[in-house]
Amino acid sequence: MPKEIKLAKFAGFCYGVKRAVETVKKLKAENPERNICVLGELIHNSQVIEELSALGIHSLKELPEKGNGICVVRSHGESPEVFKKIEDAGFEVYDLTCPDVKKVQQQAIELAKEGYYVVIVGKAEHPEVIAIKANAQQFSDKVIVADNIKQLQPFDAEFKSHKKIGVVVQTTQMLSTLNEIITYLTPLSKELKTANTICQSTSMRQSEAIELAKQSDLMIVVGSKKSANTTHLAEILKTITSTIHIETNEELKIYKELIEKSQKISITAGASTPQNVIDKVIENIQRKGE
Repeated sequence: MPKEIKLAKFAGFCYGVKRAVETVKKLKAENPERNICVLGELIHNSQVIEELSALGIHSLKELPEKGNGICVVRSHGESPEVFKKIEDAGFEVYDLTCPDVKKVQQQAIELAKEGYYVVIVGKAEHPEVIAIKANAQQFSDKVIVADNIKQLQPFDAEFKSHKKIGVVVQTTQMLSTLNEIITYLTPLSKELKTANTICQSTSMRQSEAIELAKQSDLMIVVGSKKSANTTHLAEILKTITSTIHIETNEELKIYKELIEKSQKISITAGASTPQNVIDKVIENIQRKGE
């Protein structure tokens, strides 16, 4: 029997990533003689980074003391201090912070200004979270990051004495993680204010993939291992059905036996996965199915 292969509708570039990649390419096309660089990797995808590098758009691992041309702030955002450092180094700043990430930053700032103990639900080392925290810390020193209950426990006494707790969440986090943390914080606060700032694209991608997983023998998640939204997607789906997380179609050979014995296969992809990478995975699976 031929295999049943389904591709999720919400797979690949979200609008924020698409906007960032297209804008940077346009910026270089309009300024061919100027130095165009990005502080950090524009998105978590090595193929796209290589493509941009070939166009002369380079990723900076760290900011030089002196620079020239245009320095792009990627979709994850940066702290106000970093924006100032870019300008002080001599660059023109081009801000490509995702509008959804900007909303989280603003929510965190407002909570800090209003006197809430700010809890950011997310990975402390993720660039988006680092920027959210830095923005909130301009107005309060009561700002912490946690992605599980264990990380909150040392602050129990502080939460109880402060009474007001405000929660925001990294745009690519899992709703289940947010809900667990809200449940934990509720009895520790007199007033709990929560902003569910998980972006709509992430929510739709996760919801659709969950439904596909319920009908599938195997889920294939395509995207960078460094991408938070992609790894979360794989984590969720592994609790429902057999799931593999690959970056490119070359990795499929590792799972040859699993693919061969799976009849119903569904494919989804992270928000920073290019369409051509997804297409190659589908073509490879279809050949195996035939």
